[in-house]
Amino acid sequence: MAKTAFDHSQQASAIDLMPPIDRRRARAAEHPPRRLSPTAGDVASETCPRPPFECIALLLQGGGALGAYQAGVYEALTEADLHPDWIAGVSIGAINAALIAGNAPEARVDKLRAFWERVTAKHCGGWSERLFLAKGDAARQWQNQISANLALVSGAPGFFAPRFPAPWLHPPGTMEATSFYDTSLLRPTLERLVDFDRINAQRMRFSVGAVHVRSGNFVYFDTTTHTIGPEHIMASAALPPAFPSVEIQGEHYWDGGSVSNTPLQWIVDSHPHLDTLAFQVDLWNARGEVPRTIPEVATRQKEIQYSSRTRAGTDNFKYLQRLRRAMADLFEKLPENLQNSPEARLLRPAGGHKVYNIVHLIYRARNYEGHSKDYEFSRASMQDHWRAGYDDAIRTLRHPAVLERPTNHEGVFTFDLNCDGRE
Repeated sequence: MAKTAFDHSQQASAIDLMPPIDRRRARAAEHPPRRLSPTAGDVASETCPRPPFECIALLLQGGGALGAYQAGVYEALTEADLHPDWIAGVSIGAINAALIAGNAPEARVDKLRAFWERVTAKHCGGWSERLFLAKGDAARQWQNQISANLALVSGAPGFFAPRFPAPWLHPPGTMEATSFYDTSLLRPTLERLVDFDRINAQRMRFSVGAVHVRSGNFVYFDTTTHTIGPEHIMASAALPPAFPSVEIQGEHYWDGGSVSNTPLQWIVDSHPHLDTLAFQVDLWNARGEVPRTIPEVATRQKEIQYSSRTRAGTDNFKYLQRLRRAMADLFEKLPENLQNSPEARLLRPAGGHKVYNIVHLIYRARNYEGHSKDYEFSRASMQDHWRAGYDDAIRTLRHPAVLERPTNHEGVFTFDLNCDGRE
């Protein structure tokens, strides 16, 4: 299938210099998101018809400070009246997911912004702002590294703080001996910004991934099986050895990104299968250049590890879908005596004709961002990441095929419109 070329430019404009809220409104007016054609009787309505899928899913990968990109993507989706029925996240994706699911639709973007403005800060004062205005990647790289080093030393407000004394000075077996930072600050932040009663009311399905420390097994805390509280979100974001494990009902859990940083498999393997439009928002790009220096090696290693083989997972799912549909077609051709056999009854649930659109939105780091980009919590970088997510989603939604049911035999379309066009 032919690829489509897309514009990658992000030139500065007068809009970029506006305050965030004004900039959001100006961009929406300048580049309105694509709307589906109105149905009869709905021509004058501002609300567009729902895309032809049983489920709209939003999948949020882990990536620390890069998570503001996901907030920008969500802002664009909600402006396009694309509201998720199911949201799944890992690590920082779990925090963003809670901020979305735990608030009314009209308040979600404001709560996301409140969180990201809370945990980012202009650490370096006025001279940092002057440095930000300097031209070239070298100046910005210097500023980002200073900001990342300050986060290592002082933490992020409302999120984490360094332990004093250091963990090796605490008795073995204590929580303080197992991590470099204290994340107790995150609980009141979540309690202030997230309505957990709303999450547990299951207005949308909600899932966050974590790792069971003793068994090493990946688990999902899901509103169909759990009553979600702040501890489940904190467990999903408890990346060792920086952050301590979180105890839930006598068991300890770490960041889900330790095993798998992308919740796609949880969505597509869950029963019952549903026709699904999935927006997969990744913070690590699996593709990249061969590194030339040790810092570049560290950056590339993180990208490969935490991208969790996103595209390979999608390719495996497409193959599985071909088998599902072939099995369903085969059952329709079997004589009645074979359709009722024990083997057929066992295999029948594995077949089906459900369809999936998987839309990749992947953050592509700037040249000046290095291996510390996931713990570089400056306000300037947060705004850059948010804007990149918003702009990528707006460009993606301009292409009508994204919201249309797949028509190929396997019943799966995958998209990476910012990079390659439809695959």
